[in-house]
Amino acid sequence: MTALTDLFTYQKDTEALGQIAGRLGWDQETMMPRGAADQRGEEMAAIESVLHARRTDPRIGDWLAAAEGESLSEVDAAQLRHIRRSFERASRVPADLASELARVTSVAQGHWAEARGKDDFASFAPVLARVVALRQQEGQALANGGDTYDALLEDYEPGATAVQLEAMFAEMRPRLVELRGKVLEKPAPAGLSGTFGEAEQMAFTAKLALAFGYDLSRGRIDMAVHPFSSGSGSDVRITTRTSATDPFNCFYSTIHEVGHACYEQNIDAGYALTPLGGGVSMGVHESQSRIYENQLGRSRAFTGWMFEEMKTAFGDIGVADADAFYAAVNRVQKDFIRTESDELQYNLHIMLRFDLERALISGDLPVADLESAWNTRFKADFGYDVPKASLGCLQDVHWSLGLFGYFATYSLGNVYAGCLSNALRADVPDLDTALAAGNTAPATTWLRDKVQRHGGLYEPREVITQACGAAPTAAPLLDYIEAKFSEIYGL
Repeated sequence: MTALTDLFTYQKDTEALGQIAGRLGWDQETMMPRGAADQRGEEMAAIESVLHARRTDPRIGDWLAAAEGESLSEVDAAQLRHIRRSFERASRVPADLASELARVTSVAQGHWAEARGKDDFASFAPVLARVVALRQQEGQALANGGDTYDALLEDYEPGATAVQLEAMFAEMRPRLVELRGKVLEKPAPAGLSGTFGEAEQMAFTAKLALAFGYDLSRGRIDMAVHPFSSGSGSDVRITTRTSATDPFNCFYSTIHEVGHACYEQNIDAGYALTPLGGGVSMGVHESQSRIYENQLGRSRAFTGWMFEEMKTAFGDIGVADADAFYAAVNRVQKDFIRTESDELQYNLHIMLRFDLERALISGDLPVADLESAWNTRFKADFGYDVPKASLGCLQDVHWSLGLFGYFATYSLGNVYAGCLSNALRADVPDLDTALAAGNTAPATTWLRDKVQRHGGLYEPREVITQACGAAPTAAPLLDYIEAKFSEIYGL
C-alpha cells in the first residue's frame, strides 16, 4: 500500500497544477489584457511542460506495477484506472509536442477572437492550420496505428468511437429533419421586444444561477466572447455574454454553464484534487448542462415562473402571457449560431461540425478550404446562405483551442439528458409543481445524487446507465423533442 500512498500523493500535486493551468485559461478569456497574449502562450507552454513531465514520470509506471494484486476499494481502483489511462496516453506524446500545443493554442485564441470580430477567416487560417497540424501529430502518436480521430475523441469521451457516433447521428437526423420541415411551415411565435441593459441582464442571470443551485461562495460569473465553465471543487467559474435585444442569449447560456458548474461543485468533496474530482467525460458533463438548460429551464413550468420574474425585472417585454413566453423561449427559426439554437435544430449544427473536423484531422479538408466547405454544408443542411464568417466557421472557439473530438459530445450529452429526464420524471412525478414556483431543487438534488456526486468514479455510459436503469439510447431525446415541438406548433 506504500506504492498507492506515494502515487496518490504525487497525483494530488499534479491535479493541483492542472487546476492552476485551467485558471490561467479562465483569466485569458476574462481578465487578461490582449497585449499579454504572446507572454501567456509562453506561460501555458511552461506549465504544460511541467505537467507532461509529471504525467509521464517513470515512477508512475513503477507505482502502478507495485499496486497490481492489491486488494483495492472501489474508489482506489477507479483512481488507478484514470491514472493508468493518463500515463499511457501522455507517454505516447513527445514532451516538445505537448508544450508546443499549449503555446500555439493559447496564442490562437486571441487570433480567433480578432478574426471573428473582423469576419476575416483568411487571417486566422494560417494559425488554425498550425493547430490542426499539431493535433494531427498528437492524434497519430496517441493512436499508435489506430484511428487518429478516435484517439483525439478519447480525451473527451473515453470509450466512444466515430463509428458509434455516426450511427447515433444516422438515427437522429431523419426524425429531426422531418420535424423541422413541419415546424418551419408554421408561423413562428413572436419573440421578446425592447432593449435589455447589460447590468440588468447580469443581475437577472445571477438570480437564475442561484435558482439552479450554483454556489456563488465557491463560484463566479463573468463575461467572455464565448460562454464557458472551468474549475472544480471549491473554485468553479462560469462566463456568459449579453445582447441588448436578445436576453435569452445571456440567460440560457448562464443556465447551461451552471449545469456544468454544479456538476463540479457537487462531486464528493473527498475526491477533490484526485482523478475522480472532475466530471467523468464531456458527454456526461453536457448531459448536466443540457438538462438544466432545456428539459428544466425551457420547460413550460419553469418558464411560467421566469415570465413573472422578467416582468418584474424589465417591465413590458413584448409578450402577453406565460404561454406566449414559453413559445418565445422555444421558438424555432432560421439561425446560424449553435449556442443560440433551439433544441430541434441544435444537433444538426453538431453533425456539421463533426463531419468537418473529421475531414480536417484526416487531411481530406485543407484548412484553407474550411470556410467554403462550411458554407456549402450549411446551405445543404439548413437551406440558406451564411452571410459572414462570425456566423459560420468562426463562431465557435473550440478549433482555435485544438479541441478536435469535442463537438460530438454535445449531442451525446443531449442523448444522455433525454434518458435522465425520463428517469427523473418517473422518480419525481410532481416536478412541474416545484418548477412552476422557481424551485429546481427536486431535479437538481436528483441529478446530484444520481450523477454529479460520483465524479469520475464510474465510466461515462456506466454512470448514465445506473442513473436511468437502462443503457442510453437516442429514442427518449427524439420522443421528447417531437412531443414538445408538436404541441407548441400544433402539429
